[in-house]
Amino acid sequence: MSDVVYPNHLGIIMDGNGRWAKERGLNRSLGHKAGADNLIKLLDYIYNNTSIKVVSLYAFSTENFKREKCEVDYLMKLFVTLFNTKLESIKKNNVKVVFSGRRDNLPKSVLEAMDKTTDDTKNNIKGILNICLNYGGDYEIVDMTKKIVRQVLDGSLSIEDITKEVVSKNLYQDLPPLDFVIRTSGEKRISNFMIYQSSYAEYDFPDTYFPDFDSKCLEESLDNYRKRDRRFGNAK
Repeated sequence: MSDVVYPNHLGIIMDGNGRWAKERGLNRSLGHKAGADNLIKLLDYIYNNTSIKVVSLYAFSTENFKREKCEVDYLMKLFVTLFNTKLESIKKNNVKVVFSGRRDNLPKSVLEAMDKTTDDTKNNIKGILNICLNYGGDYEIVDMTKKIVRQVLDGSLSIEDITKEVVSKNLYQDLPPLDFVIRTSGEKRISNFMIYQSSYAEYDFPDTYFPDFDSKCLEESLDNYRKRDRRFGNAK
């Protein structure tokens, strides 16, 4: 593993659960369940078989609340189960779990499960799992701006002291920049996912729906990442 190049911070836009279910004549909710089951296997593989330190997951966007109420309600219950039960193996792997997004509109049961997971893993040091829930990259920039403005107004920060580092520390989570983002299902857009942190990220858009995106698929995407020439604006 030490001789293989891995991104430090991997982002995954978990797309295609609903279409996976529809193509099998199943309810969309069963696609989300299949996606959650696959996620646990994929995370176990990442934290046990690669040197990836940070994983950011696009679990639920601010716009996803526009979906049918029954689907949203199912997803909220699924999140509670995921955080309280299914993430147990991740916690035991010494991985710290954090959340990015707005708490507004999330049910109390979800917030309680999030807070418990955060508290249970706050001292874990092997890796970080950042779950983007009720998240929008544009809202994150708005909320970051408000936090910095408040600091300027209360005198704890001057305008001249605002740097890229200050901006990063006032985002939902202070994480390293994204190196590589995978969006499953073949859709070729980022859909408002961590738009500030992904300024120099590489992207891969495999056609596979997320419930079928296993460790082999992941390694195929990572092979694509290793072929990229990351110049960060430098001429070579």
